Amino acid sequence: MKELLVGSILLGCALMAASCQHESVADDAKVFMLSDTMMKRIRLDVVTTQPVRSELTLVGKVVANENQVIKVYPLVGGSVEEVGVELGDYVRKGQKLATIRSGEVADFERQMIQAESDLLLAQKNLKVAEEMYESKLSSQREVVTAQKELEKAQAEMTRIKEVFKIYGLGKSSTYIVKAPIDGFVIEKNVNRDMQLRSDNADNLFTIGQINDVWVMANVNEGDIGRVKSGMEASVQTLSYPDEAFKGKVDKIFSVLDPSTKAMPVRIRLKNEGLKLKPEMHATVTLHYGDGVQMPAIPAQAVIFDRSKHYVMVFRNRTDIETREVSVFKTLSNTAYIKEGLKPGEKIISKNQLLVYNALNE
Repeated sequence: MKELLVGSILLGCALMAASCQHESVADDAKVFMLSDTMMKRIRLDVVTTQPVRSELTLVGKVVANENQVIKVYPLVGGSVEEVGVELGDYVRKGQKLATIRSGEVADFERQMIQAESDLLLAQKNLKVAEEMYESKLSSQREVVTAQKELEKAQAEMTRIKEVFKIYGLGKSSTYIVKAPIDGFVIEKNVNRDMQLRSDNADNLFTIGQINDVWVMANVNEGDIGRVKSGMEASVQTLSYPDEAFKGKVDKIFSVLDPSTKAMPVRIRLKNEGLKLKPEMHATVTLHYGDGVQMPAIPAQAVIFDRSKHYVMVFRNRTDIETREVSVFKTLSNTAYIKEGLKPGEKIISKNQLLVYNALNE
């Protein structure tokens, strides 16, 4: 009787233990099962093999494309009567930039009047010489001489007209400085009432188009071997910190600046929206390959906990593994995995920390 009682008690304990274990398994199953709502909140990414890339960060500044920049010089000396544009203004080709009252222009006008008078006189003299020759009152020599004088007067008239055309002169003593191309006034060295000498070697304006711009950056001596022509580059500025402008290394200057011991490089890029302005400071990031390939995943998928890196490997909504990985390096939004993942595996890259906490409490 006593043995039967002990057996009953042991059997009851075993059933209770089995029941508790069953409930624990059921609870675990509930914990490991992702709900439909959670499935919508997470994002899955596939592990891919990618070339390992590196970055080189440089400091530079935005400059106008020199092939689209024209400096405007005064062709005459005189007094500046009017300046019609300011620094940063957009101008059209042929638009008036400034007006200069010049004694040189007045002298050109005098030469024009003199050339017109000499031409009329030469034409009349030739006509008279031809009439006298027909009347046998003069020799052919006088006719030839008159023709030479007419040709000389015509040549002088042509020269003066070309001067007027080149200088853009009218019938006054003023000289109009005009824009040679469409673009922005990126330099202005003239003001009203300024006196200009005829031998002035300084430009009055610089007109530039900034649809395409350059970024000049300096490469430290130790990094020169990494920089190649055609490398992809990302440019960021203080004005647009959240926007990256894409370009390529256009030219490598094979000389070092004696003061900085750095080698200048030029990055060429499209200036959409004309956001980039000359003289803006810029941070340049050059991208290049290391020559090896590794499994790669989005950087945000990596969880750092207890001095280790983990990812959540997803097989199905009831089979999710917390796996330790060895991160080779992280670049921008990509993490290169040295050990722990294989190409083709799926990992959770959004809200993975919620799943990690649920599985590892």
